Amino acid sequence: MNGEQCDRLTLRLLPWTGEQGKPCYVLGDGAGRVSRVADGIESIQLGMADDLLGHAADLLADRRVTGGELHFLASRLSESLRDVKRVAESRGARLGTAGPAPDYGK
Repeated sequence: MNGEQCDRLTLRLLPWTGEQGKPCYVLGDGAGRVSRVADGIESIQLGMADDLLGHAADLLADRRVTGGELHFLASRLSESLRDVKRVAESRGARLGTAGPAPDYGK
């Protein structure tokens, strides 16, 4: 690997976690198999978030919704927000516009 190839390599936060919820990364130029799988998963996560927002609007408009249904919705929204936040951090870092490094040790 020459210096020019090394300069094109970036560390990418992946849209899944490892053991005990620790972040996973891949080092590459963004064209490898793991990067393509990550792109696909991010696309699915963003699509699911969009679908969930539509479901939330429908559920919240229903005055007969139960506390259990609202709890389930809040849980799914929380999971989705976590996924979307990770996608945003990963993409922001690859644009070079990310803020301080997030603390994933929580």
